[in-house]
Amino acid sequence: MLIAVKAASVAEVEIFTNMEMSKITNWSKENILHFNDQKSKVMLISRRRTEKKAIDMYLNNNHLEQVDKIKYLGIIIDSKFKFSEHIKYITDRCTNLVMHCLSQQELTGD
Repeated sequence: MLIAVKAASVAEVEIFTNMEMSKITNWSKENILHFNDQKSKVMLISRRRTEKKAIDMYLNNNHLEQVDKIKYLGIIIDSKFKFSEHIKYITDRCTNLVMHCLSQQELTGD
């Protein structure tokens, strides 16, 4: 699940998101569904230079870990909304695949 919040300030993001997370927690309890707060992460995406970089978000009354990049649906997104990390990840995967194919060809003698 991904929750995206847009606000004028980091403080507004914290307030609004924590209110929504509380609603989600209550809904999940009513519907016998559990969100794992150990696997859940929070990331501030901003191109602005803000004084406060740390965000206090909670799920199930537990503080969520803040990260600088996150993988979502196979795409690596960083906190500046640049895709250099994703391009590096895909490049590394392609290089490994090519190397694996070449080593298989050497083994079979093709």
